[in-house]
Formats: sequence, C-alpha cells, structure tokens
Amino acid sequence: MSALTIRSGFIDHLGIELLRAENGESELRLDLSAKHLNSWEVMHGGVTMALLDVALSTANRSVAPEGTGVVTIEMKTSFMQPGSGEMRAFGRLLHRSTTMAYCEGEVRDANGKLVAKAMGTFKYLRRLAVGRKVHEQRLPGEPSGD
Repeated sequence: MSALTIRSGFIDHLGIELLRAENGESELRLDLSAKHLNSWEVMHGGVTMALLDVALSTANRSVAPEGTGVVTIEMKTSFMQPGSGEMRAFGRLLHRSTTMAYCEGEVRDANGKLVAKAMGTFKYLRRLAVGRKVHEQRLPGEPSGD
C-alpha cells in the first residue's frame, strides 16, 4: 500500500477504505451497510458519487507533491445498475497540468459488475480560501483545528 492516506470526517463516516494509490491510479473499498442505502435498499446515488469522487481525487493526489490537495471542479457520473454488498472503486489519472487534472473512474460490485462510471476535473491546491478565511489542508495525524 502507498504512503498516501485519505482523511476526513465524511470519508471516515462512510467507511471508505483506501487499498492502493500510486502512479496515478487508486483502488478503494466500501462495505455497504444500512446507512449507505436508499429506500429501495441499494446503494444511494450520493454514496456512489462520493466514492467516485474520492477514488478520482486520490488517483490525482498519488502523483502530486507532498502536502498538495485537490478540489473537484466538475464530475459527470453515469449509473449503470444498482449496487449492493462490497463495492470497489477505481480511479485513473488521464492527464495533468501544473494546476489541473483530468481523470476517470468506476465502481464495481463484488461480482465485478459495473455499477457506475465517472469523469472528473480537479484543481491542485495547497491552500483553499473559503470566504475570507484561508484553510490549510489537514495532514494525517494533525488535529482538525476546530
């Protein structure tokens, strides 16, 4: 496994597990539970998109300089079929410039069936201005500062 980690309260809450992130590719795992399901008892579309967003951004970060984060500029997702059980998400960097990255990803179920596919554009940042306050990206092991 690579040294790259993914940390945020939201990702931790969902239970997304990083399996691999290196050379512009990533693989994540999510065991679905009741909190991930919609009213039809299959993976909620928002959970699917969150899993894809993390897979794509992690693939981008795997080739970025230490301490560099990414923010999603846009992401298009196509849903193929409902997801249930263990999900795997794969991200792949397609092209990168000094400030932008373009990638694709997919989510597959435990049987390898394609659940969803996404394309995304990301911006590399070291700091993020939110309103008038500038936020530094929190590194693994650092307190949240709240």
